[in-house]
Order: sequence, then C-alpha cells, then structure tokens
Amino acid sequence: MKMTSLKMKKILQDRLSNENFKTSYNRDKDTFRIEWKDTRQGMTITLPNVVSKYNERGEAAIDDLEEHVTEALRIMHEEHHLSGKEKQIFPVIRSTSFPTETKAGKTLVSKEHTAETRIFYALDLGKSYQLIDESMLEEEGWTQERIDEIATFNVRSLDNAYKQDTVAGNDFYFVATQDGYDASRILNEAFLEEMLINAKGELAVAVPHQDVLIFADIQNKTGYDILAQMTMKFFAEGRIPITSLSFIYEHKTLEPIFILAKNRPEKK
Repeated sequence: MKMTSLKMKKILQDRLSNENFKTSYNRDKDTFRIEWKDTRQGMTITLPNVVSKYNERGEAAIDDLEEHVTEALRIMHEEHHLSGKEKQIFPVIRSTSFPTETKAGKTLVSKEHTAETRIFYALDLGKSYQLIDESMLEEEGWTQERIDEIATFNVRSLDNAYKQDTVAGNDFYFVATQDGYDASRILNEAFLEEMLINAKGELAVAVPHQDVLIFADIQNKTGYDILAQMTMKFFAEGRIPITSLSFIYEHKTLEPIFILAKNRPEKK
C-alpha cells in the first residue's frame, strides 16, 4: 500500500499521542506539528520528507523519527542548569542568519565570529543538546566571557582525527566524527595553526554544515575550483547548513572568500 502524507499524519498522531501534547496538520504546507500544551514549544515535521524516508527504510524511519521527536520534546520541557556541567558546554557554529532568540522569546548567548558565521553555546545532553540562553547565565551568575572560556577549552579537548584525500594535486582533510561539534573545531586555534604549519600551499577552511570541518591545502588554481564545488555539495546536503563560502586562514584570522572557477580567490 502506497504511503501518503495523510496516512503518515495518522501514524504520527498514533505514535506521539500524549495528554500533554497538542498536534495539528497544515494541509497547505503539508506539515505536522506537535507541541507541549502548556508552553506551545514544539516542532514542525515536513510530511513528504518523512514519507520519502519511509519509502527508503520502512518502519525503521518512523522509529527513528519517534525517538528524536520524543527526546527533543523532553529536553524542551526540562529545566537545565549549568553548574556542575561545565564539561558538557561546547560552542556551536551557525550562520549569521540563525535566530538569536528562541520561539519563547529568550535571547540566546552568542558571539560574532566571521562575516558568515556566528558562535552559539550548547549544553550537551547526550543524544542532543540545548542552546544556552541569557536567563540560564543569569540564574548561575555567570558572564558571557566565562561561558566562552569554558566552551573554548572544551572544544580543544575533542579528538581532531581526520581523513585525507588528494585531488588534482591538492590535499583535502575532513573532520567528521558525528559528535555534533565537527564544525566547532574551527574555534580550536592550535588545531588551525598545526594545519597551517603543515600546509604546502595556502590553507583554506570550510564549515558547510554542522557535522563537517574541511581543510584544503591549496597548491594550484584547480584546488579553489574543487573546494568551491565540494563546499557547495556539503552545504546542500547538511542537516544544519552553515555557509557555502570558504575561508582563507592566515595571520590567525579567517577571511571569507569568493572562489571563482580557474582563478585565485578574490577576497571579500
């Protein structure tokens, strides 16, 4: 029997039925929303995407979705405290267009990074994490400088294992541990300096989405073209896309570049 959005909506309603939840269906947008009745916090699910995954993976796709939704809703409803959880605080990279407020109107703690990226902070909760807002800092009497210092220290402690690939005489290095903080490693200055020292040519860095950090040791003009195509592909496929632009790393700074085919980059 062919799966449809309406059938999937019914399955999700049955699976996620709870006296504390409210569900709704938007026929025009073909979306299903589930939220807590008391806070109205929740999430919106695009049904055609779920149907597509179901067609590929069957019931396992719905099982995974149910697990993720249940976990996310639980986290939304819990109060989380920072004291005693210092080792669970990490920076996360997002695009500059990422909202700086929650849907509940709380201001997220964030910091400028580059013209394309911004730093937020997360409390790691195991299977997921919660972005830290200003009210959480106020509750602990913490400053933004303290949270930044803790998060930066913790990202330096992460494993920086990478895979290497050489294409047309250019070396590419991929950090993709799937721990949720791959792109965050761009904030580990010692790691960037190590990659720069070992580069034969010019070092470019890219964070197309949350779950990958790319270094490119550019040794000829073709390298820029390859990096541009690679970054765009990763950006389009990422679960949490960040930026399709790459950065030149030099003098301890990251400068966004436009990579033009067959040419050296023109700096922004």
